[in-house]
Order: sequence, then structure tokens, then C-alpha cells
Amino acid sequence: MYAWSIRIKLKANCVAEFTRLVEQEIVPLLRTQKGFQDEITLIAGKRNEAIAITYWDSEADADAYNHVVYLDALRTLSKVVESMPVVETFEVVDSTGEIAAGEA
Repeated sequence: MYAWSIRIKLKANCVAEFTRLVEQEIVPLLRTQKGFQDEITLIAGKRNEAIAITYWDSEADADAYNHVVYLDALRTLSKVVESMPVVETFEVVDSTGEIAAGEA
């Protein structure tokens, strides 16, 4: 299993709109993607920063999202994002929740 981490610098006073867009537009879009498992969004409101972590069945599924749908998601968030998000991919090696760890 793979995790895709996105660090996003938000424009001032846009946390509520960002949260609405994630819940109403981004998550439904993610649910249509092959290999998508789950999504977690973290907000640091005082810093106008968000981290979104998505979980994928495979690295290929995460890469396919990156090359096909991610730009649509960025366009959706463009009115609340201050600068280009930083994206990183990780292999999941352990989890205490419902996300099952892949083989290391």
C-alpha cells in the first residue's frame, strides 16, 4: 500500500472553503479512482496550512491519479491555495487503523 502526502499552503481566511472543497469535490473525485483506499486531511489553521494524505492499493494507482486527475483537483483548489503544493509518495509499512500495511 502507498500513501500520497500533499502539503498545501492556504491563502489567508480560506480554511473553511478549503475544507468544504475537500469534502464536497475532492473526496468524491478520489472515490472514483482505481486503487483509492482512504483520505485524511490535517489543518493547521493558525499557519494556513493543510496536509492531505491519501492511501492507494499500489504505487501505480497513486501515480495514475497524479498523472490523470491531480491537475483537476488542483484547479478545484486554486482559489484557496497560495503556492504549489509539495507532493511526496511513501510506502505504508505499518498502521494501527483500518489501513492495512503493505509488505515491506
